[in-house]
Amino acid sequence: MPSLRTLLFAALAATTVWFIWAWLRLSKSRPTVVAGERSHTWYHTVVGFVMCFFDTLGIGNFATTTSAFKFRSSIPDEKIPGTLNVGYAIPTVLQALIYISIVEVDVVTLTLMIAASVVGAWLGAGIVSRWPRSAVQVGMGCALLAAAGLMLRAQLVAGGPTEGTLALSGNLLALGLLGNFALGALMTMGIGLYGPCLILVSLLGMSPSAAFPIMMGSCAFLMPIGGIRFVREGSYAPWTSVVLSLAGLPSVLIAAFIVRSLPLTAVRWLVIVVVVYAAVMMLRSARAGRVAVPA
Repeated sequence: MPSLRTLLFAALAATTVWFIWAWLRLSKSRPTVVAGERSHTWYHTVVGFVMCFFDTLGIGNFATTTSAFKFRSSIPDEKIPGTLNVGYAIPTVLQALIYISIVEVDVVTLTLMIAASVVGAWLGAGIVSRWPRSAVQVGMGCALLAAAGLMLRAQLVAGGPTEGTLALSGNLLALGLLGNFALGALMTMGIGLYGPCLILVSLLGMSPSAAFPIMMGSCAFLMPIGGIRFVREGSYAPWTSVVLSLAGLPSVLIAAFIVRSLPLTAVRWLVIVVVVYAAVMMLRSARAGRVAVPA
């Protein structure tokens, strides 16, 4: 009888095949056009490569990519959550396959945490994909500030305990499932799961290293499932999503097998500054839009 880990890999492969098939089918039946996005192809290629590189090393790429989009206003704000979930789905699947294979963690805990995040993302995407532009701007602005706060906390507590359990049970497992459910829903707002998940598992007494297969496995399932809901609603930038997918794959392999680790403390501080900037710009855009409506 195949092991639970083998079944997890099979489910991940099936989800990926379904995602690609559904994405292609929906793109043909309900084509979505975002004006001007092709003119930013090379910029988005660089963004996808760089952000997936650091994402594989544990920094996360949702907040930083949002900052890059805002810096050049390369895609509309309301399309950003869907573009992130769709465009980074396949590179994240590759990350999950690598880290689930090489990092030790209890497979039952891993499977249940992944399932909780998928349910959260499915319910969350159905709501966020129908929100108006100003609501998405306010939601993402607040989410980015929350992400910056979590990153700041991770920086300030760096050097703390690095050991812990590889499994959860009882009340701690219930708290972990509830927390990952919420993080899955927040993914649809454009706030990455990596940093919050690392903090969550550490607070629950797990080894920080166990967060990597949990957070990457969670995203590898929830991003294709949640992403298809954005595709169905046409709430994403299709060309940019393809560019991010293709640029991210070689970056993941380089980070995982060649670089493996970097002294990222200074990079994380820079990321915090950039994310706060993007959050402020997003909230200012939402405010400007509200002021313009009565006028």
